Amino acid sequence: MCEGHDHKGVTLWFTGLPCSGKSAIADRAAEILKERGYRVERLDGDIVRQDLTRDLGFSKADRDENIRRVTFVSQLLTRNGVIVLTSFISPYREMRDQARRKIGEFLEVYVKCSLEECIRRDVKGMYKKAMAGQIKEFTGVSDPYEEPERPDLLIETDTETLEQSTARVLARLKEGGHLD
Repeated sequence: MCEGHDHKGVTLWFTGLPCSGKSAIADRAAEILKERGYRVERLDGDIVRQDLTRDLGFSKADRDENIRRVTFVSQLLTRNGVIVLTSFISPYREMRDQARRKIGEFLEVYVKCSLEECIRRDVKGMYKKAMAGQIKEFTGVSDPYEEPERPDLLIETDTETLEQSTARVLARLKEGGHLD
């Protein structure tokens, strides 16, 4: 498959509130996996919205379409032996469940963090703007977030360090037979 690694593809779907730590954990895990010679791709909400889904807003229909497109890309990569690390708020259970069904090799990673801690971490001031009514349809403030009911991995970033969370992600991949 790649540089001596014979592994099947998998998508790790990091979901959680804005500023919960999804991207930080996925970025660190991707860095470690690449150093070890694995084929890895990162799909991040902010980056994907600059190109693949720039035509979409934040209504429920647009959020669903955003996740549908990302699911399609993740499915292609996964079936070609790539470890895909996505980080999307993906607030609706129905769309995450649909992604699981379509991709197949799929691990839902719920990056749980208190709203208070997410607000504290928000360097862009998005929560403040949302609470002031300047940002409409903001997940966790004026738009819902449906927590996963049975995630494959629960990470609580307000009680774990980045390194602890990343180690748990890598252990889950190994446990699932996705790493040597």
